[in-house]
Amino acid sequence: MKNVLQYLLISIFTFALFSCGNADDDVNFDINQGELGQGKDPDNCLGFEDNELLLSIQDQFTALPGKVSILFKVSDLQGNPISGLTANQFTIYEQGRNDDCFNTISSSESQARISSNSQVFSNNTLLILDLSNSVLESSLEELKTASTSFVTNVIPSPETDSFKMAIYWFDGENELHLLNPLTSSATELTAAIDGITADISNDPSTDLYGAVIKSTDIAEDLIQENNQTSVIGAASIVLFTDGTDQASRFTEEAALKAVNDANRNISFFTIGLGAEIDTQVLTEIGKTASVFAGNKEELETTFTQISQRVSEQANSFYLFEYCTPKRDGSGNNNLVIQLSNGGLQGAVQTRFSADGFTGGCE
Repeated sequence: MKNVLQYLLISIFTFALFSCGNADDDVNFDINQGELGQGKDPDNCLGFEDNELLLSIQDQFTALPGKVSILFKVSDLQGNPISGLTANQFTIYEQGRNDDCFNTISSSESQARISSNSQVFSNNTLLILDLSNSVLESSLEELKTASTSFVTNVIPSPETDSFKMAIYWFDGENELHLLNPLTSSATELTAAIDGITADISNDPSTDLYGAVIKSTDIAEDLIQENNQTSVIGAASIVLFTDGTDQASRFTEEAALKAVNDANRNISFFTIGLGAEIDTQVLTEIGKTASVFAGNKEELETTFTQISQRVSEQANSFYLFEYCTPKRDGSGNNNLVIQLSNGGLQGAVQTRFSADGFTGGCE
């Protein structure tokens, strides 16, 4: 009886394991799941290899007489942003209702280009500075120099309305203090940094977790405001501290939950200074990237490292535009955009309506 029962249990377990492991609805090993935004994987008729680069469509729209515009973000499979791409690295494929597969559309004949995205995309950076007592007493001047360098490196020149920065600071109070509101002016931001004095804070404690939660809320609100005006928003939170949370108003769990539950277009960066920081916590908060300075003389270097990552993140959004040969009456058409960069390739598929399209697109 015992052997029969054992056999029955083994059989049930084996059946359950086999059923779960082979059910399409239960198991999905696709690394690209959810990463293509509004797009999807290209049709198999094109014979493309698996994506090595991800083109995540954020928005798309058309304009008469025949322009198709696609706003997308480019990253590798690890989520690292890809910046500096040009229109000639993209190939366009269209499939109309009379096509068995896709036809290549000449990039030159279709006047394909990477265009200014200021009308449809907004990227905001929030620089969050720990100005608790330990910083003000021992590393304020170094922090000001490093922050100024960060602003100079990140704010584009010439200035553009599609990229702005605000600076906040925190100490032990239950408030994220505004040092300078969102602006595209590097001059305005550096003047605000220069104006920081050693007596700016009235509370020597450190409300680190509160700063994380409050800055995330601000970034979420900015993205929501952009969405209400039909602008795609992205944000970067760059947080500097030289210690751990001392105020204990909020828990580590609550801070990490705010980070992990945040809008996918919010990036988190952390910069830590000295021996009193908790590198594990700061790495989890700075899930996009984290750097640590052993002493105040290394601060400017670490801020520069993060500034490069922030710039790459902002510049990995592209507004790709071209003039389609499809005309009014052709209905909905499938579109695939393929990217080649450094021996790697990626592609994404979407569709557009050619209603009202005519010639004369520029």
